[in-house]
Amino acid sequence: MDMAFQGGWLSSARRIISPNFDARPANETVSLIVLHSISLPPEEFGGHHVAALFTNTLDGAAHPYFAPLVDTRVSAHFFIRRDGGSIQFVSAEDRAWHAGKSRWQGRENCNDFSIGIELEGSERQAFTPAQYAALWPLLTLLCARYPIRAIVGHEHIAPGRKTDPGPHFDWPTLARRFPEQGVIESAG
Repeated sequence: MDMAFQGGWLSSARRIISPNFDARPANETVSLIVLHSISLPPEEFGGHHVAALFTNTLDGAAHPYFAPLVDTRVSAHFFIRRDGGSIQFVSAEDRAWHAGKSRWQGRENCNDFSIGIELEGSERQAFTPAQYAALWPLLTLLCARYPIRAIVGHEHIAPGRKTDPGPHFDWPTLARRFPEQGVIESAG
């Protein structure tokens, strides 16, 4: 698998450009990776709905859960499907809108200085070996390219508001693989 970057884009990932991004603040450096989980509808995997959400094309009538999400403007840099396939929605050089109201080590608005990676899944199920096989090299590449000081879950930067990726994520293996990044285990 080609794990090269060009202009903030991973050459091996399928590219679907989201309109939900903007420039990072001037002189801001990426120093945080935020892991998330998502499935649309909840607990259902493999469809096109996550990509539709991130590109503002979600059909609110397609499922009762979707109607309140139609006007939501969110994105992530990367989305790793259950089969290990990767989609990139926003250049790593730009600010994706994945963290929402967030705080890490005294700094507000984690979108400014983080890269968001969504894993297709939920807080109720284990992630797949194929997802980890895609995630570990992506994290290695990002940590080599940027001065990443921490890899955390959405639950860590928005406690009480978010619980993903949750207790089924393999936090111990992540901590062993990336000891320099100050990985903390699940809050759940």
